[in-house]
Amino acid sequence: MVRKYFGTDGIRGRANGIITPELALKVGQAAGLTFRRGEHRHRVVIGKDTRLSGYMIETALVAGFTSVGMDVLLLGPMPTPAVAMLTRSMRADLGVMISASHNPFDDNGIKLFGPDGYKLSDEVEQGIEKLIDGDITKHLAQSVDLGRARRIDGVHDRYIEFAKRTLPRNLSLDGLRVVIDCANGAAYRVAPGALWELGADVIPLGVEPDGFNINRDCGSTAPDALSRKVREMRADIGIALDGDADRVVICDEHGHLVDGDQLLAVIAESWRDDGRLAQPGVVATVMSNLGLERHLQKLKLSLVRTPVGDRYVLEHMRQHGFNVGGEPSGHIILSDYATTGDGLVAALQVLAVVKKLDKPVSEACHRFEPLPQVLKSVRYRSGKPLENSKVQSVIASAEVRLNGHGRLVVRPSGTEPVIRVMGEGDDQAMVEEVVDSIVDALTDQAAA
Repeated sequence: MVRKYFGTDGIRGRANGIITPELALKVGQAAGLTFRRGEHRHRVVIGKDTRLSGYMIETALVAGFTSVGMDVLLLGPMPTPAVAMLTRSMRADLGVMISASHNPFDDNGIKLFGPDGYKLSDEVEQGIEKLIDGDITKHLAQSVDLGRARRIDGVHDRYIEFAKRTLPRNLSLDGLRVVIDCANGAAYRVAPGALWELGADVIPLGVEPDGFNINRDCGSTAPDALSRKVREMRADIGIALDGDADRVVICDEHGHLVDGDQLLAVIAESWRDDGRLAQPGVVATVMSNLGLERHLQKLKLSLVRTPVGDRYVLEHMRQHGFNVGGEPSGHIILSDYATTGDGLVAALQVLAVVKKLDKPVSEACHRFEPLPQVLKSVRYRSGKPLENSKVQSVIASAEVRLNGHGRLVVRPSGTEPVIRVMGEGDDQAMVEEVVDSIVDALTDQAAA
């Protein structure tokens, strides 16, 4: 069944275009009705990032939830993983994060978490969509049963303590100079605070949100500023989060980037040595580099691939008992601690390895040589370009050429009208040729 509102990561789109107050109101009502369980006083926690439109969407959601009798606890700007954690910790019936993650400020989104802190299944989202498009008026609460809303204090400290407790008690970051780029987003207070309390010499970037500058030339999707600052300050490590802090990238003392695949290798090998891996392997997506797969094979660990999207990684982890998974983009899921990607917790695990090995980050976090990988995107206006016969023929020819020498992934984005083409292999020239041939075919189709 094709979903009308939900994509791979909640509902996302242009603020006041797709994500309107009317839609947010209906989402609040529909989700509130879906998660009514018994006769107790129901409540929902709502967090957000720092986008200007967050005020508008938050207010509309509050109206929706209270109109169906749910009490609302407003967290203010908080990372997505913090909202998931607090949903469980505060015994809420539902959690909501208002964010478009790494997108520009003029987008926004609504992510929903069940009482267990996990993102909702496709089936539950489909049920919510039916309610959104239906007549909710007959389900509204009586005047005496309307919900209340209030802002709560102390949530930043609760999340900082949670993050710190993922490390051994005797571990200190004393002696490490750390640059932390918070993307002018949701973690601008908690991430520098946690690192400082653990003993690091903290140099913060992207901690002055103004409603418009989230992810702008900063954060995990624009790490050049981080690399420059690390070199300028002669820091030991740089950490960049995205707007809602559920993903992370790292750079070493030379300012060279360390992506999510390398971080998975670092954490998996460390946890294997400590006997902490629940299964002899890691869950990643079809986008993870073949170099990671070959490296893990040498360690006698498997790499299980899922479709793109951290939700699919997490679903496989839960179904098959894995506790380490993630994506090259920096979504690292450590299910011993969190129910979603947590950029700060992942970074702390890497810092623990750096301290344990007592080596520079350039050595501690470079575990394998990635194969040449080419990733290109083609934007289209309408239709289904991948169903075009010429495009399918070009893709089939490319797969034949790469067979045994690499991998090819062609997929539509789950959040925007874009086709992503990724090829990798031992022969970079051949990889570039096959990717360009597909991009050219898709571009011709999009123009037509």
